[in-house]
Amino acid sequence: MSDTAQQLLHLVIGGELLDLEHITFKDLDKVEMVGLYPNYAAAYAAWKAKAQQSVDNAHMRYFIVHIHRLLDPQHDAKPAS
Repeated sequence: MSDTAQQLLHLVIGGELLDLEHITFKDLDKVEMVGLYPNYAAAYAAWKAKAQQSVDNAHMRYFIVHIHRLLDPQHDAKPAS
């Protein structure tokens, strides 16, 4: 298998939330697109670094979006053979 067959794309984004009860960004123009990563481990490392940089702001949150699930929503629903 080639490396591209193993790609499970993940996007890391973050920004300041309106409140801690919901995932509603205070200003969509200020949402940071940290990057697109080929696997969860790489995305997690980027997420962790950004989260640690913003530890003093309780309303700042970063998220890992599983892009591969959006591109192939049936993948998780397929029964194991």
